Amino acid sequence: MSEDPTPNPPGGGPETCAAPPFDPELGAALAALATGPREPVTPDNLQERRARDAASRPRPTAEALRADGRFEVTELSVPGPPGAPEVTLVSARPAGLAGPLPLLYYLHGGAMVMGNAWSVLPRVLSEWSLPLGLAVLSVEYRLAPETRYPGPLEDCYAGLVWAVEHAADLDVDPDRVIIGGKSAGGGLAAALALLARDRGGPAVRGQLLLCPMLDDRNSTLSSHQMSGRGLWDLTSHTTVWQAALGDRHGTADLPYYAAPARATDLSGLPPAYVEVGSAEMFRDEDVAYANAIWRAGGQAELHVWSGAYHGFDGIAPKAAVSRDARDARTRWLRRLLAQSGA
Repeated sequence: MSEDPTPNPPGGGPETCAAPPFDPELGAALAALATGPREPVTPDNLQERRARDAASRPRPTAEALRADGRFEVTELSVPGPPGAPEVTLVSARPAGLAGPLPLLYYLHGGAMVMGNAWSVLPRVLSEWSLPLGLAVLSVEYRLAPETRYPGPLEDCYAGLVWAVEHAADLDVDPDRVIIGGKSAGGGLAAALALLARDRGGPAVRGQLLLCPMLDDRNSTLSSHQMSGRGLWDLTSHTTVWQAALGDRHGTADLPYYAAPARATDLSGLPPAYVEVGSAEMFRDEDVAYANAIWRAGGQAELHVWSGAYHGFDGIAPKAAVSRDARDARTRWLRRLLAQSGA
């Protein structure tokens, strides 16, 4: 996908385009937020924002994640990429459920500079693991700017290879592994599917890409049209991509594993679920990615939630569109896991 999928309309640039309105429930929840979460991320305030994020989303302990015995939770240290530290995987599954279970290999969000493998698990376990009987491995990959591309992706790949090779020890089914993630985690999941394809690595059954962060170039209409109208803007986006890529940010020869929207061949990938809001910066790159999968003869299910901004279901979990989005993800996972030989 080397071309901008949504060129500027006649009569004005993207900044002057009318923007899709927010869903009323989502708009009300956004308006109620304090100003802090909506301030742009800059190189100067990045460390402060990381500290604020960590304080607002404290890391749950393994005991808390066990939820009074409903889940079995173990922290694992597995071999990392060559020459790199070990990778921590947080293993969780419904207690007492006989295996081998299907596995969701999950990559947390946080714009590649924040977040952790533990804090995402309460929602992942309640929304998918318990209802679907899924085992989960959440990956604690290294963060930028301390570790730039390809370090975080290689962490994810090393953990995936280890998990499939040790499927019997984990009591999971190596033929029913789904990779997934949200925002930066969704971008890493897309990159991981490409990397596994090209290296002849583990075959995965599907890729769950929730508002994935795919394109470092900021060239789509929506990246300008929606900048600053939700929780994310071009300043923040440029800051985190520069943190992740350093001097390689925006260069013509950047590998597509670093920014999957740059891939021109999306054939041979596992079925994808791609979700994005109509009122967020990532809209056009995510729609284009699903379209490129179709054009390559692959399978993709695309959901563009009307009036939704980035992270909408976390800001307004009780809104009707948030409930619909959660239901759609679960239905896709259930259908995918029911297929034989996918």
